[in-house]
Amino acid sequence: MELIIYLLIGAIAGFTAGLFGVGGGLIIVPILYIVFTHMDYDANVIMHMAVGTSLATIIVTSISSVMAHHKKGAVLWSVFKNLAPGLVVGSFLGAGIADYLSGYGLQLLIGFFAVWVASKMFLGANTKIDPNKHLPSASVQLAAGGGIGIASAIFGIGGGSLTVPFLNKCGVVMQKSVATSAACGLPIAVAGALGFMWFGQQSEISVPNTIGYVHIYAFIGISLMSFFTAKLGAKVAHLLSPVMLKKCFATLLSVVGIYFIYQGISAIL
Repeated sequence: MELIIYLLIGAIAGFTAGLFGVGGGLIIVPILYIVFTHMDYDANVIMHMAVGTSLATIIVTSISSVMAHHKKGAVLWSVFKNLAPGLVVGSFLGAGIADYLSGYGLQLLIGFFAVWVASKMFLGANTKIDPNKHLPSASVQLAAGGGIGIASAIFGIGGGSLTVPFLNKCGVVMQKSVATSAACGLPIAVAGALGFMWFGQQSEISVPNTIGYVHIYAFIGISLMSFFTAKLGAKVAHLLSPVMLKKCFATLLSVVGIYFIYQGISAIL
């Protein structure tokens, strides 16, 4: 039964990853939080495990998603090369920062972040990309990658909710932003997952079937299914209009954000 749950999560997360270029973390984190809670795991580490496991699964999801986007020629590899070093360093540091946060603090942080990004995306959904805008210099892109990496590891979301708006603001159309974001999810996921494994082991987590903050069974189940469904999501992304894609993306972020804010405040009160 446990494996079936993880396979179902993987199917939904994979499709979402391909569709929105977010690595599926926005779906994986809240669902894993619910599953781990019902399994009576240590409440102090449940949120960290959800984020760490999410990042681990994004490794597989990103590979599948970016392959589908690459076939359509939508990935800006030159931009990826500029962002990648910052993404790697930032993601590992982000895992260390998350390790110092309480579970409830992490919930609230993720919730408010998701709602903020959703509002920015929704309000700008009908805004046309300015063709006169250009990507900044390589050094600025490197620094941006560092910031995106830190935030992404803390939130366990693969970087899409930051990478996509960043590229949009720089004049990159939505489909190419999503595709490039999917590629950026790989270095974020690898460095972030290793960070959560490392810092989790230092904290001596007592939950079975884990390496640090990464749950092995959940990782395997979600990864197996998401690898296939991510390709379907990527195909659908190229059938939708940029405006519709932005609105769907913003709606998803809003739902997840409100959920975590509610959970975090309820726990504190």
